[in-house]
Amino acid sequence: MTTYLYEQDLVPQKYRILVAMRHDILVRKIALELNIPVQELRRYLIEHLDMIQLENLPARAEMAADHADQGDAVAQALGREKYTVYLQILSGAAMDAIFREVDARLQTGTPLDDAIAYGRIQIREALNI
Repeated sequence: MTTYLYEQDLVPQKYRILVAMRHDILVRKIALELNIPVQELRRYLIEHLDMIQLENLPARAEMAADHADQGDAVAQALGREKYTVYLQILSGAAMDAIFREVDARLQTGTPLDDAIAYGRIQIREALNI
């Protein structure tokens, strides 16, 4: 009987992608930014992204650094487009809800750093990490 590639467990292959030099640097940067353990972030990425998305993470991150949320300092600090449009780690609906909460906190006088920290906590919770 022939076995098909899509029936195989791709976790080892996905893990090898994520520990490659450029990918590892990016994963560690995201983990530090969101205060997530590196292994937990790798597990999440392996479970939620396909091989092509994983392969393209560094290129997508470079594009996000150059183009994401231009002109909106709060969205850029939170990573609104970076995590949804470019890296596709979080759904747009979840990020929009988080962004609205952060914006509401800013409107009530919460300092920017505190509001962004709150938003990153919400991102972690949305990722279930």
